[in-house]
Amino acid sequence: MKKHFVEGFDIQRLESVLAKCGYLRIAGVDEAGRGALAGPVVAAAVILPCGFHLDGLTDSKQLTSAQRETFFLQIERNAVGVGLGVVDHQIIDQINILQASMLAMQKAVKSISPSPDYLLVDGNQLPLVQMPAQAVVRGDSLVRSIAAASVMAKVTRDRIMVAFDQDYPDFGFKKHKGYGTPQHRRAILDFAPCPIHRTSFKLT
Repeated sequence: MKKHFVEGFDIQRLESVLAKCGYLRIAGVDEAGRGALAGPVVAAAVILPCGFHLDGLTDSKQLTSAQRETFFLQIERNAVGVGLGVVDHQIIDQINILQASMLAMQKAVKSISPSPDYLLVDGNQLPLVQMPAQAVVRGDSLVRSIAAASVMAKVTRDRIMVAFDQDYPDFGFKKHKGYGTPQHRRAILDFAPCPIHRTSFKLT
């Protein structure tokens, strides 16, 4: 497996250089939920068509909920392939959040069809995959396929947390999606952790 670690690459330069090297199915990979106190970590792998562009697409954390939903539908409709990987809170507690994030990325890559021939992964570490791969620091704001994966992972995870809100209405998951907001931390103190909280995390 080929590994490179880069920072600050121009979007067009990076993906066009890889295309010139013969890579035709480049998948961006990113995760959502790594820093949350509850719920799963979700990863996505996305292969976009060559030359495909969405104005305003960037790191999902920089987008509003409405913008993410719009981009989600556009990516879902136009992508060559989308893969998702979900690792629940119990596994996170067993193997730690870093390893759980890598596992979610592995699952996302394994589930995508057609299979990619190159991966661009947000961050500075790579999941264990048997194909050429490159880690890109701040890739979710620099590389279009990683930005797309960021959106797909974030929206998928948000929907999971909204569903959990119906099961555990005291915690406000619909609003904060399991992150450690003051409201969420107060609820943990008032009601004690619920079954989807990550017990390996400092909850209060």
